[in-house]
Amino acid sequence: MQFFRSHILVCGGTGCTSSDSAKIIEELDKLLVDKKLDKEIKVVQTGCFGLCEQGPIMVVYPEGTMYCKVKVTDVAEFVEEHLIKGRIVTRLLEKSSDVKDGEYAIEKSSFFKKQLRIALRNCGVINPELIDEYIAFDGYKALIKALTEMKPDEIIETIKKSGLRGRGGGGYPTGSKWEFAAKQDNDQKYVCCNADEGDPGAFMDRSVLEGDPHSIIEAMIIAGYAIGANYGFVYVRAEYPIAVKRLQIAIEQAREYGLLGDNILGTGVKFDLEIRLGAGAFVCGEETALMTSIEGKRGEPRVRPPYPAEKGLWQKPTILNNVETLANIPMILLKGPEWFASMGTEKSKGTKVFAIGGKINNTGLVEIPMGTTLREVIYDIGGGIPGGKKFKAAQTGGPSGGCIPASHIDTPIDYESLIELGSMMGSGGLIVMDEDTCMVDIAKFFLEFTVDESCGKCTPCRLGTRRMMEILDKITKGRGKMSDLDELETLARDIKAASLCALGQTAPNPILSTLRYFRDEYEAHIRDHRCPAGSCKSLLSYEVTEDKCIRCGLCAKNCPVNAITGSKKDEIPFVVDQDICIKCGVCYQKCPVDAITK
Repeated sequence: MQFFRSHILVCGGTGCTSSDSAKIIEELDKLLVDKKLDKEIKVVQTGCFGLCEQGPIMVVYPEGTMYCKVKVTDVAEFVEEHLIKGRIVTRLLEKSSDVKDGEYAIEKSSFFKKQLRIALRNCGVINPELIDEYIAFDGYKALIKALTEMKPDEIIETIKKSGLRGRGGGGYPTGSKWEFAAKQDNDQKYVCCNADEGDPGAFMDRSVLEGDPHSIIEAMIIAGYAIGANYGFVYVRAEYPIAVKRLQIAIEQAREYGLLGDNILGTGVKFDLEIRLGAGAFVCGEETALMTSIEGKRGEPRVRPPYPAEKGLWQKPTILNNVETLANIPMILLKGPEWFASMGTEKSKGTKVFAIGGKINNTGLVEIPMGTTLREVIYDIGGGIPGGKKFKAAQTGGPSGGCIPASHIDTPIDYESLIELGSMMGSGGLIVMDEDTCMVDIAKFFLEFTVDESCGKCTPCRLGTRRMMEILDKITKGRGKMSDLDELETLARDIKAASLCALGQTAPNPILSTLRYFRDEYEAHIRDHRCPAGSCKSLLSYEVTEDKCIRCGLCAKNCPVNAITGSKKDEIPFVVDQDICIKCGVCYQKCPVDAITK
């Protein structure tokens, strides 16, 4: 075995790969050979570290120095300064880094201090394409324990005691789902992994598959043994090529090591699995639609009951868990249900992974104990709002969730608290909005997505959501009526009650939550023909504030339609002709003294 004095871990997730992290690795390898350091220093491609805003990222161990926004042109300086001279390249350090006495460690970053990584435990730590590295970090140890020391019902009881609930959106107790499937008497059962991550801005499942694919394979084998299933499917988006590639590599390695097949580790247990690619339909994130798609049919939901645990794939008992849920399973078996249940809140145990985006400084992936407040996520981990803007709202749960206003920023994040506020946990998307965000427009944005993604099978979702979108479009263009608000609420409640699947049942949430907390914005659009956030283009009017204007003429010079007239030379005030103005906002952006108002 070869030992190295240093390891350089470079993010190989989708975000950093798109910013040339592969070329950074290539340049590192080349320079290490040139400097005759290749026998002393090892470069490792890992999964996502989480701080996507600062990518590409590389971390040097054993000291744990974290470098951000690294470019290929930075590599030579890094090798010379850090690896040869032992000096930190401070300009590449993560912005919240805490450097003392010339030392800096990744765990000192404010982004990581309040995180607790269980599902993400190996992401950014191991090479996801090497099974030996997963095994070195206790990989497949839980599987060995399950197959050699535990009976199927003991495994299920362990999961039930842990309090683990589904991380895909509904929050159903995982152990109860497994127990129901285990009780079914059938000659064939299946285990499915839902990696069809369709929420806008969500990339939790993708990152786990890219950074730790063996954890999902291990969990699916354990689940299969627990319920009596011998085959599994991972349903993953075709738009995730890196995740698909690494998962396929992991499956082949697991087979080679005797961890998949007809006689796993000589125990006589049978289990194998395969990947099925989704075509990008959001509705296929719903469990029955997903299974219909695996069967080779059009992805549409089925009426429930019967539930999949009774009649799922090809009418056989089937359990479906999402990636994050499964990633917790090995650790629960290794450390015990009490360990997992000790984290979180009374009804929401463990941790939750969130993809935080929108108007926030630290866009990225975080894993926090349940019960952590929204304020802690946004300000302590997320680094606050760019430009000193005020926090206005956060959307959790994607198109199926709701908007939580600033007045509830100290709400603990758990299943019950979010539902009480009119939102939901969902798979873990968290979109942050500042004072410049129009909440009517946000509701319209998410509803447009749902309308496009509706499979059309049931009338409430197919027609009801489209009618709601038409009303919202009318309001954002200044043509709404006060009676539209009553119609929106009536439609929303009817669609929630009558839709066939969760896509339609949750589609009205963005509308209901924004009406609940931001009704005054709807009324301003209707009554005053004004967008308080200055966001809805149809309701905007740009004007020049004469006492602020320095008559530089930049607004007129940059206007693409010559809607601004005036003259510095002749002392003629600059004025915007509202009949010509196309409301592009160029004048607003170019004015050096903020004399343009909207």
